Amino acid sequence: MEINRAKPPHLKTNPKDLPAVLGGAPVFETSPDAPYPKLDQWKQITEEEAQIVYEMTLRNELSGASPTVQEFEKIWRDRHQTRFALSTTNGTAALQSAMFGVGVGPGDEVICPTYTWMGSITPALALMATPVFCEVDPKTLLINVADVRKRITPRTKAIVAVHLWGNVCNMDALMALSAESGIAVIEDCSHAHGASYKGTLCGSIGQAGAWSLQGNKPVSGGEGGMFATNDTAIFERACLLGQVNRPVDAISDAAPDELRHPYLPPMGLGVKFRAHPLAIGIASVQLKKLDELNVNRRAYIQEISDGLQEIPGVSAVETCEGSESAGFYGFPIRYHEAEMHGLSAPAFADALRKEGVLANNNPYPLLVGDGVPLFSGSLPTNSNPYPLLHTLPLFTYGLDIYQNNRGPLCPVDADGVFETYAAGDLPVTEKACSQLIFLPLLTKPIAGAVSGILNAIRKVSLYSHLINDRS
Repeated sequence: MEINRAKPPHLKTNPKDLPAVLGGAPVFETSPDAPYPKLDQWKQITEEEAQIVYEMTLRNELSGASPTVQEFEKIWRDRHQTRFALSTTNGTAALQSAMFGVGVGPGDEVICPTYTWMGSITPALALMATPVFCEVDPKTLLINVADVRKRITPRTKAIVAVHLWGNVCNMDALMALSAESGIAVIEDCSHAHGASYKGTLCGSIGQAGAWSLQGNKPVSGGEGGMFATNDTAIFERACLLGQVNRPVDAISDAAPDELRHPYLPPMGLGVKFRAHPLAIGIASVQLKKLDELNVNRRAYIQEISDGLQEIPGVSAVETCEGSESAGFYGFPIRYHEAEMHGLSAPAFADALRKEGVLANNNPYPLLVGDGVPLFSGSLPTNSNPYPLLHTLPLFTYGLDIYQNNRGPLCPVDADGVFETYAAGDLPVTEKACSQLIFLPLLTKPIAGAVSGILNAIRKVSLYSHLINDRS
């Protein structure tokens, strides 16, 4: 369908049709006490999660080689068809286990998109390796493999492929690059529980996979993480890093025979990345609901995306061919300011909120103000908690322990000089992330929720020229 992008020449301004920001009635009924209506009937936590915590507590299954943990790890590796799986304290610990597992260490470089949560790359710092940030594809918001190729050096040890928002990276291109270069691919599946690429579940395609089980993740234990691999050496290294004093035969029935000696002394670096059994108990209940959650969220996102095709100025984020998105940790859509008569993304999001739709323009990480990228060294604020990673002081200034050539937080140029990051270094990502709108992510929408959200977007789009003139 061809969309008329021109400004309506003789638009009737019926107050009933006007956006709320221009004095019209909001799509959803609001009040000072409840500015955003509850549009989702899905309950993340139910009596079943409470019951398993109660039962595990009564049988004192609170530490050590928990049967619940062992069973969950078995289910996880069977589901993903990997040889090994480990539960961890959180997704960041799972990623550090993966990085240590593939051999990341002092002086190495790890390539990661700047558009992600900092936990995707900060484990490299603990291993005294250097983060190297890369661009994303502006259409998918996922790692740009062509840009990754440009940033590879003899020091590159791993690439972190972040399946952001539940959408799946181009794994064929990444694994071809891995095979060609010998560089390991670590999948960060923290948003993508149950997502797949050409029929294979994410987390089992690269050399290692990691998931977060935190908070509102699709499968949540409140806190927790999972690590998986098919490589025995990677698995053993992960055990040595974060599973101290835990018998190997309690970790996996696929452990090598030589590690099963009954008098085997404690091994490892003394670090405990083990998940709390109660968290895994909760996650085991959540995992049973994952398939239903994914079916529901896919249907909701598809219905909204189909409706966006008829509305000027907005469009769905594209996905990679052969992939099936899942999990979902947010619902971004692309915003085209030029088609909205210059109305900024923050102003558009504000107009949607006036309609009772909890929307924002702040991507993950956020850009400041009206979409202008942060300057180098900007500090997080209440309105801007997560700047693009390459603009954080951590990577523009570093820390005391990393000075004097002891482990730079930014790459070294040809002359051996540390080059700090600054806004403008990753222009494609900076522009793409300034032009996003995040819509409510619903699992079981109430009647009228989808049509109401689309109506709100349609109203604001139709009157964008008047809203912009007003502002």
